[in-house]
Order: sequence, then C-alpha cells, then structure tokens
Amino acid sequence: MPQPIKLHYWPTPNGWKVSIALEEMGLPYELKAVNIGAGEQFRPEFLAISPNNRMPAIVDPEGPDGQPISVFESGAILQYLGRKTGRFYGRDERQRVAVEEWLFWQVGGLGPMAGQTHHFRQYAPSMLADQRQIAYGAIRYTNETHRLYGVLNERLQGRDFIADDYSIADMACWGWVVPWRNQGIDLDEFPHLKAWFERVGAREAVQRGFKLGAELRSQGLHSNSADAEKARAVLFGQRART
Repeated sequence: MPQPIKLHYWPTPNGWKVSIALEEMGLPYELKAVNIGAGEQFRPEFLAISPNNRMPAIVDPEGPDGQPISVFESGAILQYLGRKTGRFYGRDERQRVAVEEWLFWQVGGLGPMAGQTHHFRQYAPSMLADQRQIAYGAIRYTNETHRLYGVLNERLQGRDFIADDYSIADMACWGWVVPWRNQGIDLDEFPHLKAWFERVGAREAVQRGFKLGAELRSQGLHSNSADAEKARAVLFGQRART
C-alpha cells in the first residue's frame, strides 16, 4: 500500500491544480491545510518545504529511489507527478513539449495576470478610499486577462484539450478560468474555451479536486469583516523577511 502524499493546500486556483492532478492520477494523499489568510505559510515547518512561502507544496514519502522528497511551486509539482505516474504528460516528446509550453504559459501568464485582475477588481476596492487609484490597474490587468483568454480560445479551436490529449496543462489552466465572472470576462466571447471549460469541469476527478477543502474558504477577502481585513494585511503587505 503506497504511503499518501502530503498535500499542503488551500482552496485557490493554484491549489486546485494539484488536488485535481492527485485525483486524476489516483494517488493517495493527505490534506494539510495551510490557511494563507492567517499567515500559516510563514511557519518554519512550512518554509522548510516551500521557501517562497506559497502553497501548494507536497511531500512524497516515496520519492526518487524510495526516499522522501518535497516539491514546491504548482507547475513543478504537476511535472513531478506526471513523471512519477507516467500519466497526463504527453505520449511522446513532441506532445510533451506542447504540454510544457502551455503549462509554462499558465504559470507565467494566465495565473499571474488573472491574479492581478482579481486583486484590482475584487480586493483593492476594500483597501483604498480613493477608487481612482484602482482604475488603471483594473483596466490594465482585465485587458491582459481578456487577451490571454483569446489566446487559449484560439488554441482550442478544433481541439478537445490544450495539448490534444488531456494533460497537466488542462489541469493547470482550468482553475484559473473558474472565477471568470470576477475577472470581468464574458465566457460566451470565447466559445472554444467555454466548451473546453465545461468538458474538463464535467470530469469526476476534477470535481473532487475542486471541492477539496471548500469548507475552509472564508466569506471572502473583499468583505468588510475584521477577519478579511486581517487576511488582506497578511496577503497583500508582504516584504522580505530578514
């Protein structure tokens, strides 16, 4: 009986990538919640496996040569799990290149740009009295997120999945499309992407991974509650710690 992978996780688009992959690959895992709004990502035991103080991270007790290994950064985790299982990482080198291209496209583009869109559209209005300070950032990142949706829509024309076969690239991108309304996107503008989004979302493993830890989520960082204010201070006021 394989030992479970320890999944250090919070239910966000980056966390969903890995919970979905673990479900799709049928790997046993144990949830280790990391409450990012409460600052649990700064605990020494978590920093030992994720020095960038970001979740998700995993600890695989049955890593290379049967020895434990920890992996941080969601894209690296997906690659590791794909290599470990030999699944969802391309049938040959040509397809593997396509998987990696679109995985890195998400890690370097869709995720960061959509994340900034969320910040300026959802969270910044609760933090700044002068709403004029928000306008440029909101417009800039909403437009770039819209552009990236267009890129993915074009890629999916005539394809069921991003790299032809279902892969870790789809797992990486799907969660960042889940909050499309909060990004100011009209999904009907992108019919190929919309069909893909529904196709991937219908998978049972995706639904299980998406629902993992749903009860942990608070009422939202954009609320006016004291807890939300504290969480915003933790998440949006970070500087280097010496």
